[in-house]
Amino acid sequence: MDRCLLFLLLLLRGRNGLCQEEKVCLKSVINSCDDCIRSGPNCVWCQQLNFTKAGEQEAVRCDTQAHLIERGCEIEEIISPENNVIIVKKDPLSVSFEKEEPVQLSPQNIRLTLRPGLPTTFSVYFKRVQGYPVDLYYLMDLSYSMKDDLENVKELGQDLFAALNSITQDAKIGFGAFVDKTVLPYTNTNKEKLLKPCDENDQQCQAAFGYRHVLGMTSSIEEFRKKVTEQFISGNLDSPEGSLDAMMQAAVCGDIIGWRNSSTRLIVLTTDAGFHMAGDGKLAGILEPNDEQCHIENNLYTKSTEMDYPSVGQLAMQLEKNNIQPIFAVTENVANVFKQLSEMIPKSEVGVLTSDSKNVVELIKSAYDRLSSKVTVTHDNLPDHVRVVYTPKCDGSEKAGDNEGVCANVRVGEEISFDVTVTALMCMEEKSFTIRPLGIKDTLTVTLSTNCKCQCEDPDSNSHPHCKGKGRVNCGICSCNEGSIGQYCECSVGEKDERALRASCQRENGTECEGRGDCVCGRCQCHTTESGSNYHGVFCECDDVHCEKFQNKLCGGNGKCNCGRCECFTGYEGSACQCKGSTEGCQTLNDTVCYGRGTCKCNRCECKEGYRHPRCQTCLGCLDPCQTKLNCIECLGFDLGPFKKNCSVACNKSIYHEMVDQPTIQSKKCQQKDTEGCWIKFNLEQLVGLDNYKAEILKQRDCPEPPSVIAIIGGSIASVALIGITLLMFIKLLIYTKDLKEFRKFENEKKKSKWAEDDNPLFQTATTTVTNPTFTGE
Repeated sequence: MDRCLLFLLLLLRGRNGLCQEEKVCLKSVINSCDDCIRSGPNCVWCQQLNFTKAGEQEAVRCDTQAHLIERGCEIEEIISPENNVIIVKKDPLSVSFEKEEPVQLSPQNIRLTLRPGLPTTFSVYFKRVQGYPVDLYYLMDLSYSMKDDLENVKELGQDLFAALNSITQDAKIGFGAFVDKTVLPYTNTNKEKLLKPCDENDQQCQAAFGYRHVLGMTSSIEEFRKKVTEQFISGNLDSPEGSLDAMMQAAVCGDIIGWRNSSTRLIVLTTDAGFHMAGDGKLAGILEPNDEQCHIENNLYTKSTEMDYPSVGQLAMQLEKNNIQPIFAVTENVANVFKQLSEMIPKSEVGVLTSDSKNVVELIKSAYDRLSSKVTVTHDNLPDHVRVVYTPKCDGSEKAGDNEGVCANVRVGEEISFDVTVTALMCMEEKSFTIRPLGIKDTLTVTLSTNCKCQCEDPDSNSHPHCKGKGRVNCGICSCNEGSIGQYCECSVGEKDERALRASCQRENGTECEGRGDCVCGRCQCHTTESGSNYHGVFCECDDVHCEKFQNKLCGGNGKCNCGRCECFTGYEGSACQCKGSTEGCQTLNDTVCYGRGTCKCNRCECKEGYRHPRCQTCLGCLDPCQTKLNCIECLGFDLGPFKKNCSVACNKSIYHEMVDQPTIQSKKCQQKDTEGCWIKFNLEQLVGLDNYKAEILKQRDCPEPPSVIAIIGGSIASVALIGITLLMFIKLLIYTKDLKEFRKFENEKKKSKWAEDDNPLFQTATTTVTNPTFTGE
């Protein structure tokens, strides 16, 4: 007996004490009861009068129920909106299929009024009706490789009906066939091959086609056998077929196929090849996406050559929307491909056919048993910021899930249930969504709205005594009449208007008293912090609790927090007083602190920009001092350069120099060219401070010898003369070359002429007569 009492005591303690998670109200800016309710599901409001003390902010009325009761709020004065569940429609589940619309899901309509963040749970019940009708659409691949299978299917009509009749007395069967798009590269577009795409020796071959609806839903075995017997094999070029095209049309063309409103809808797809999907149409230049609409005329799919294949997502959505459950009866070689497809399509099964499809009836029956015994409940059109979790309550239940709830191995006539937990994450207007079992027409409509306002029972008086007769009470807070302000409407505005008084309590950001106090007669009355201390400052902008912490201690325990900043005790420093006031870690070899190029904080050098830790000795980002100090070196050492006139003012404070024959400083060696073109050599050593150097300047400059004027002039004249002579010779050479060319041309023409020598009859030889005037003839 004592052990039983001890166990009971421990159990109660575990439920109400150690094992119970403590509720927390995470408040932000709270100015009213409505603000409190929106802050979180654990926040409640105390409307009790005189609950707050003078100068205490009204936000303390918002907290968890346990904390408010602990502060003295009566339980009946606590405002906490609760979730509300109203079942609008709940028809009982049907036992058997005796009427047109049996009820397999209950309830059918629920209205929820939820508080944001607070979940509510209701139950949904499901029972599979005995003898529920079945519509089966047999969709067969009629490519040439399925020739043997077609012959067997023609004999399966009676067996198919027998198998369905063992499930229900109200079964119907339809038939459709597909191959592929009749365009290249899927089908040979030669005119003769389009008419007869099969082997030349095969006489019974029908023309190429994409998808053909052969037979609508019928309960006649003879009609099924007749239509299927009339079918012949066809053919195409590539291995993948237009399976998805055919399934999409079978899903969306409900009136043509003959799907009934109250039935289990099955599509049995038999094939021995893979499938084309969205994007493959580009190979044939088909770029228009599938529009998920019905395009059947004269039982043929008319948009086969104009519209791309559907995507797997499009097909899955239409199958789910139309409550169709596919069964993929495929051969062993493509079983893995269709198993992967089945994982993306809810409520689908895959069965492996024998090479001649003789086992298709057993395959369909076993696949149907698996589909019907697995009940999956999910939702459609779920609004944003709403979460739904399903918890199955059945023998073969799976774990709770956000998107769906699943019960396996459910027998016909067995009643199961799901706990549905709905949570609205924020305030919203009225919206609806549906819950339904996959593959079943029955749905549950859930209408959801949120409760984000407090329903306080306030007195109607506008001159309540609690508000000094100058206002009314709203959920325990005074709402003052015009001309009065203050926590209890105790302050009269007088000559100033209320806006001017409130403006005197606001800083640049426009928030009254920084949200930490009340504006009373134009002055801020600061509230107390949660720790019990007071806000302070003209606008309540300061508090003494929000300073930086070190080792989880305010101001490291070595200072006092004042208006958000730490005031350190003697001997401590740092933003959180975390450091002792020592400079040991900043001392340099020459007994300086950070070489004068930084400050010592927390026993560590904080260097000026560019200088490196740990002692700020070197600067990687600074300009080269050899260049920056050249002008000073030039004027100090040689009285030259741009600083010549004010050298002492510009340079004496930043550089100390010596003129030497041999330098002793080795830290920085420089060689620069001065304004006269001479090389100056000097060595630099940076002293303590940012711009403080010691320089050793070599007395002797390296100046290059001046150029010889005579040599330059003589060389110039000789160069001009040489160029002139060369130019004349070049011109003479051109003239000689041209004359030589003309003379040779003349000689060639002379050799080609046919000249002959002859006497000119008109030509007379000249005669000469000489007479001597002194000759007498003697």
